[in-house]
Amino acid sequence: MNLACRVLLAGSALSLVHLGAHAQDGVPGLGDNRPAVGNKLERVELTSRPQTDTDLRRKSPVAKQVYGREEMDKFGDTNVADVLKRLPGVNMQGGAPRMRGLGSGYTLILINGDPAPPGFDMSQLSPSQVERIEVTKAPTADQSAQAVAGAINIILKDAPRISQRDLRLGLGYNAVRPTPSATFTLGEKIGSAALSVPLSFFQWRGQNDVTSSRQMPGSDGKDSNSVQQGEQANWGHGFNSAPRLNWKISDEETLTLQAFLQKGFWNNRNSYDTVSSNGAAVLDDDSLNHGTWQNLRGNAVWSKRFNDEQKLELKAGVQRSRGTFDNQTYLPANQLRRAVGDNTDRGFTQAGKFGQLLGEDHSLTVGWDLEWRRREEDRTVTEAGNLQLPDFDGQPFGARITRQALFVQDEWELSPQWSTYLGLRSERIITESRGLAAPVRNTSTVLTPLWHLNYKFDPKGKDLIRASLTRSYKAPDLNALLARPSLSSLFTDTSKSNTEISPDREGNPLLKPELATGLDVAYEKYLTGGGMVSVGVFHRQVNDLIRNVTSLSNVSWASVPRYVSRPTNFSKAQTTGLELEVKGRAGELMPQWFDAKTALNLRASLSYYKSKVDALPGPNNRLDGQQPWSGNLGFDYRFSDLPLVTGASLAYTPGYTTQQTLSQTVEQSRSRALDMFAQWTFSKTLSMRVSANNLAPLDAQSQTLLSSGYGSGSLRKGRSFFGLNVEMKL
Repeated sequence: MNLACRVLLAGSALSLVHLGAHAQDGVPGLGDNRPAVGNKLERVELTSRPQTDTDLRRKSPVAKQVYGREEMDKFGDTNVADVLKRLPGVNMQGGAPRMRGLGSGYTLILINGDPAPPGFDMSQLSPSQVERIEVTKAPTADQSAQAVAGAINIILKDAPRISQRDLRLGLGYNAVRPTPSATFTLGEKIGSAALSVPLSFFQWRGQNDVTSSRQMPGSDGKDSNSVQQGEQANWGHGFNSAPRLNWKISDEETLTLQAFLQKGFWNNRNSYDTVSSNGAAVLDDDSLNHGTWQNLRGNAVWSKRFNDEQKLELKAGVQRSRGTFDNQTYLPANQLRRAVGDNTDRGFTQAGKFGQLLGEDHSLTVGWDLEWRRREEDRTVTEAGNLQLPDFDGQPFGARITRQALFVQDEWELSPQWSTYLGLRSERIITESRGLAAPVRNTSTVLTPLWHLNYKFDPKGKDLIRASLTRSYKAPDLNALLARPSLSSLFTDTSKSNTEISPDREGNPLLKPELATGLDVAYEKYLTGGGMVSVGVFHRQVNDLIRNVTSLSNVSWASVPRYVSRPTNFSKAQTTGLELEVKGRAGELMPQWFDAKTALNLRASLSYYKSKVDALPGPNNRLDGQQPWSGNLGFDYRFSDLPLVTGASLAYTPGYTTQQTLSQTVEQSRSRALDMFAQWTFSKTLSMRVSANNLAPLDAQSQTLLSSGYGSGSLRKGRSFFGLNVEMKL
């Protein structure tokens, strides 16, 4: 039975069940995408007070955390990455957000509900261009099911209803010299259309002082050890914009056009001094690297309401991402190793959904989601003017992915206290990798049933229990499918072998998606003053886990066996966690200590994680990079006699050890981030924020150990970041 038949049969079955169900006494809650029904307009709360982030979270049909402008503006952050690192259950590693301690590929990143373009860097997006951030803990049928850990949806600012002229100027310091930033937003209402054009410019400059050590076979194959001190400087600049046009064609028909443009220029310089060296040690060489990146994306959304019960939405999008690099490594004897290349990702998406209210209790939605994406890479590496890999250098490599999805979902209000969300999504994923050999083609079909259940202890929903049973998956990155080899930077002579601690790297076109079955249960208590308390547990069973495995292999690019690291469907795994969150006014959370009128807001979260990879022995056979626990504390206080708000946030993660493979162990040190801010509001049109991030920083230490006794380690000095932002409404 093909994909379309399976989903249509599932949709028909759901419809028959719903049509045969008895109408309940309660009035159903409306989801975000439901068309309104005549008598249900009575449920809309017409009040002068806008809905808070907590209101949106409480009314959501699925477990969701919502963070709006107030949360994003507190610390005067110049990029969204700094906002995300303070959110409960989210931490940043390698510039990418991680949820529940899992790797970045397990977290789905969305922009306005659509998957973010390849290479999208949240550290280069200004919070002033974002309306709110939504964090969901389990997938939904109308969005991609590539959300094993959850999804982070970045919702860009909507076009304003009135004329708008906002200017935000910033100055930050991390190392060497201050760096400026600026964002200007122009908004206009022209008849039935509204236009918004934000434009951001930014610079960055950082420096890492690193001490690295190695114990491994040297260039002569005998034992050696070395210690080097290095200075790693990075700097660059860029800009981005997200223009948006909303056109109300009629009372029943709207058209939205949204673009996202991002371009940047980056530079890295690495210089090393040798502290000690024994044997024929292989050392890091000085290098100078630079390059560019750009993301271009356009989306169109057309929506038409046929009547009070039916609505159709069609979406289409195109995107193009490109990166270039020129890496120069200065070898002994005035020789130069140079790697020059580029990579390009192109994509097209088309989606649609049709919503139908069924009786008084159901909102049924059926739809489709199509994606075509292609990645092309070109790289040339020369050493002393000679090609490093003559059979591969300069040759184009590429990978393609085609994704076809059909889904059906229903939001069903069983009673004033019980509601459920039923969904079924089926995706067919076709990947193709091409290089020097014949193309390798892979086809996978992922069927993801989804069930979310909510119970309110009272009809107003002040206290509720949420439960979810879902399937999700993690598709391999296109770059991981490319069978292009990359030599170890320390052992470039292909007539000699390298070491397990410094392997060559190669993609794997035969990778299969990881499949996960998940269970989530949470209790949420909403306080009368706007605060809330949440306690949740989750479990994921992961099949076909992908992990990089290093092995000694006979390879086509060397005359001797070489150690090569390849991504592999390695094993099965399980992960379980406990998540606690509390926030609200101090007088409401701790009335015995604070007066109810005290303008002090408190927030805290604690997450505990445990995981196991079946193919590895314990006790540290955890999933890659998953910390055992993490915590976050924060407050903000508004002075009654001054136009001043201050606050602070502290995030902490302990050190931990990961059994990466049977022969390799990775140790990671603890981390701590202390951020503080102060905001002065001089008038309705002028405010200023000063902030300090990562105060009293800890040094970051990591170490890789092999069962043979060899290993490597690095110690990175921590640095603080200071910022000043002025915001003006012109």
